[in-house]
Amino acid sequence: MVNNIFTLLVIVFIFNIWSSEIQRFAFSIAAFIVAIVLATREFIQCFIGFVYILTSRPFRIGDWIQVGKYYGEVHSNDWAKLTLLEVNKHDYQYTGKTLYVPNSQLITSVIKNLNFLKRYAMHHFTIVRDDSVNPFIFIDTLHEKANLYCIEFKEVAMRYNQLIENRLDISIAGPEPHIQVSTSELGDTQVVFSIFCPTEKALGIEQKLTADFMQLWFENKKVE
Repeated sequence: MVNNIFTLLVIVFIFNIWSSEIQRFAFSIAAFIVAIVLATREFIQCFIGFVYILTSRPFRIGDWIQVGKYYGEVHSNDWAKLTLLEVNKHDYQYTGKTLYVPNSQLITSVIKNLNFLKRYAMHHFTIVRDDSVNPFIFIDTLHEKANLYCIEFKEVAMRYNQLIENRLDISIAGPEPHIQVSTSELGDTQVVFSIFCPTEKALGIEQKLTADFMQLWFENKKVE
């Protein structure tokens, strides 16, 4: 017992002598650990983002997605980054650029799965003209033209539209073409077209309807 008490007293005495050094050493270790964490923070966040993608599976290889301001087709994904083949959201075409998005952004950014746009898209475009012609005079003709351009894929579009609605459990516009007339803040006439069509045909249909609109517009303007 005496030996144990003596040993304990020695340990306490040594600890009191070295307490300041031990405290400084502990602070040094803590500061070193904090520095390591700060230096590897991005890598840790990337790894956490990779685990999040593996567990939640918001997309698969080949899907079209939007991450923040980036649009593209998922090419590959590893523990550090997500590789996207950039897609122009306006014409649905590949830009030829490859985007490397750190997995850390997958945690802080909203991920939108746009895979249905790969085949069919609700394509919107607007034509703006002055107020010299009333577009309601030929709006029925534009509807007929739009239906004519969409008739070849109408049945497939209806099935795909229903598939998207059932999968997402929501109602979306289409597949019938929709044309809306409004005015801008400057008082100009705006004609907004909404066409549910195959992605690769969207720009072609837009050009055809724009040509029809311009022809009808100038014909009625000459009459007046």
